[in-house]
Amino acid sequence: MTVAVVQFGGSNCDRDAVRTLEHLGVDAERVWHEDGLPADTDGIVLPGGFSYGDYLRAGAMAARDPIMDEVRAAADEGVPVIGICNGAQIGSESGLTPGAFTTNASARFQCEPVHLRVERADTPWTAAYDEGDVIEVPIAHGEGRFEVSESAHADLVADDRVLFRYCDADGNATDAANPNGSTDNVAGVLGERETVAVLMPHPERATLPDLGRGTDGAGILTAFA
Repeated sequence: MTVAVVQFGGSNCDRDAVRTLEHLGVDAERVWHEDGLPADTDGIVLPGGFSYGDYLRAGAMAARDPIMDEVRAAADEGVPVIGICNGAQIGSESGLTPGAFTTNASARFQCEPVHLRVERADTPWTAAYDEGDVIEVPIAHGEGRFEVSESAHADLVADDRVLFRYCDADGNATDAANPNGSTDNVAGVLGERETVAVLMPHPERATLPDLGRGTDGAGILTAFA
């Protein structure tokens, strides 16, 4: 599988994503947004960073980049697509997934390890886990609070499209375990297809053993393996 890691102006986790995927045995390459997706693209990562300086809203300008038309078309054809942190913001702004990510309840940039509860284990992104598993991965964002209308939230829950929730080490999705004030402790959601997902935490920073963050995030990215 060849995974395209899309690099926008301001992306800063694209190299991390490529290195992590290569560590997992996946053929990955950075793709400059102006160059479009390679013909042999079998998977897509929208990486973290500060695309276009987060002007207007985080991810809003990148979501309107021409390459996102290609990303949406590929997603419609079943190509696996994951948006991580700024990539999650781009994914939601471009309509790949519902809801939006806005300023943390703390109004601060937060960089810290968090616990996530696996809400589903029957998707490509969570097949390496069991439902209810608790994993630890880091966050690094200032606009990571997931917001969605009441009706859209009800649809998300009814359609079982919540992928991860913030929780404590015992798996309890409490207010205290919610680092940014996200609605219903949501940390990651699925698109209309289960092959499309976005999440604010960084699995690529909890995959390489030499980073000292553990390897709990590896199971998410093995969807491309």
